[in-house]
Amino acid sequence: MEIGKPVVLVLLNGSSLAVNWAADNVPAIIEAWYPGQAAGDALADVLFGDYNPSGRLPVTFYRSVEQIPPFKDYSMKERTYRYFTGDPLYPFGYGLSYTKFKYSNLKIPDKIDAGGKVKVSVEVQNIGKVAGDEVVQLYARDVDASATVPIHSLQGFKRVHLKPRERKNIEFILEPRQLSLIDNQNERIVEPGTFEICIGGKQPGFSGTSDSSTTGYLKGQFEVVGEPLPIKESR
Repeated sequence: MEIGKPVVLVLLNGSSLAVNWAADNVPAIIEAWYPGQAAGDALADVLFGDYNPSGRLPVTFYRSVEQIPPFKDYSMKERTYRYFTGDPLYPFGYGLSYTKFKYSNLKIPDKIDAGGKVKVSVEVQNIGKVAGDEVVQLYARDVDASATVPIHSLQGFKRVHLKPRERKNIEFILEPRQLSLIDNQNERIVEPGTFEICIGGKQPGFSGTSDSSTTGYLKGQFEVVGEPLPIKESR
């Protein structure tokens, strides 16, 4: 900054903000939301390094309202991280840390029968110099879907504490319903075809300030084989 002193912008808000100038000009931004009566102590812990932040954005921070469909448009096209195809300021799932995390040893099956469960595991390691929490996020996508499906769909997350150089194996189990879609007959089914898995500390596919530089992710694919399987809706 021009005054020669480090500046941190603290946001106190209830939803996403287009803080484009701050993203380009302020060295650090803390999203505090509505922090309550202990806000001062919590912020001091983060600012002075007594606590390593590990939060992740639960919404997309757009660059402009022009990226959002008109209010009277009730379709899901370009809405939320699941269907947004543009370049966000900060994507859903974004968050930085005072340390850095590395992912390796992704394990997923090559094939499963329609209706089967999918076991996904990955190893995450703290490769930095301070302890911290990592939020491991699992996204799934139906590559060969016959109907409109999300570009990305968060299907699980786990928070893990890691000391410097420590590593842990994280496992998820995907249920059949998490791989299903609503077909053209308005029925929920699991279709045969290719599915993509992305697992890591962020959404895939972003660059620049939209990319969380203190974490990573891995991608893999598996095949669902057999006949389409109807999924009963719970009542």
